[in-house]
Amino acid sequence: MPPLPNEDEKRVPVVLASQSPRRRQLLSLIGIEHDVRPANIDESYFAGEEPRAHALRLARGKAEAIAAPGAVTIGSDTIVILDGELLGKPADAAEAAITLRRLSGRAHTVITAVAVRWRDQLVADAEEVTVTFRALSDADIDAYVATGEPMDKAGAYGIQGYGATIVERVDGDYFAVMGLPLNRLTRLLESLGLEYPFGPVRLRQGRVTA
Repeated sequence: MPPLPNEDEKRVPVVLASQSPRRRQLLSLIGIEHDVRPANIDESYFAGEEPRAHALRLARGKAEAIAAPGAVTIGSDTIVILDGELLGKPADAAEAAITLRRLSGRAHTVITAVAVRWRDQLVADAEEVTVTFRALSDADIDAYVATGEPMDKAGAYGIQGYGATIVERVDGDYFAVMGLPLNRLTRLLESLGLEYPFGPVRLRQGRVTA
């Protein structure tokens, strides 16, 4: 009988196929060591594509775009939807202000998809969250836009920053709104025969590398 691998041998490298500092922060928060290799894929909508399907396709595409033999690759995508319309990253401050006026005092939907690739397997799922803003005055919007925070974020806000003060309610996974549904991610890892022992990702007990 061959000897069982030691703890270091059971560790599995992780690659995050995203340049998002928030996703990096969240993986570090839960102790998953990782390298960052952003995926450069076309994020255009397909005609007639449903929002959830769009987010899932992009998450899978990002995970598949990075060649990382022997490593787990994680891809993720977050979209914001209001009245059936996708709200992307604002092109400028004026567009950010328009988006925030639309979101003011209303509920909208955030969908974050996450995909995990390991060897020849790829699994993905998505979290859907309802976020409600408090009513915002023009002065509130102008001051928030002036911080610069809305400019690189879908929906023109960041819940982990100044934007936390304009969110009245979150119904669902808070971390999905930040950009990475951590509970969903760990369940996907487990479905691939990996384990998350509240630290670095490892091979499940009894499994050895091919």
